[in-house]
Amino acid sequence: MKFILPKIYPVTDTRISGLSHIEQVRRLIAGGATLIQLREKNAPAGEFYDAAVGSIALAREHGVKIVINDRVDIAVASGADGVHLGQDDLPPDQARRLLGEGAVIGFSTHSVEQAREAIGLPVDYVAIGPIFGTTTKENPDPVVGLEGLIAVREAIGEFSLVAIGGITQANTRTVLNAGANSVAIISDLLRDSGEIESAMRHLNDL
Repeated sequence: MKFILPKIYPVTDTRISGLSHIEQVRRLIAGGATLIQLREKNAPAGEFYDAAVGSIALAREHGVKIVINDRVDIAVASGADGVHLGQDDLPPDQARRLLGEGAVIGFSTHSVEQAREAIGLPVDYVAIGPIFGTTTKENPDPVVGLEGLIAVREAIGEFSLVAIGGITQANTRTVLNAGANSVAIISDLLRDSGEIESAMRHLNDL
């Protein structure tokens, strides 16, 4: 069965939200999330593994999929639904061998050339970004803008495309109209931990 991206693709971050991954997942699910990416750049592997196992158990109770950012080893060990890979992570073909045909694999790109190459790999979706300026990454790639998003959409045809980087409740509709199937959102969803559920619900209502 073909993997279908939700319009809104939330990504967890403990530093921005001040909450554990499990608590973020709980609030995002309450707001209507159906696919959540766990992103952890600082915690030890064992701690992230424990957080992943707990988050996956909670998500499965609600029929929600969990994808792990970067860490194929943790995705395999925790039984996650898939992994999101960057340009410097394990190659998608190797990740596919480890995770199996049923896993969700996403792949980050930052240019038309990278996106065009990515659709020939065993991935379920391609991400392009940053669309706008972002403070989430320490060393972000150059902004591609809406023009870059439109160019990537033209280059990859109907292949599933996620836009990421600086996307907010205010510009989500514009980004979707420019050709993205889905928008990945971190800061705008998480910065006010008390409003995560309502922000997620508002985005889904858009």
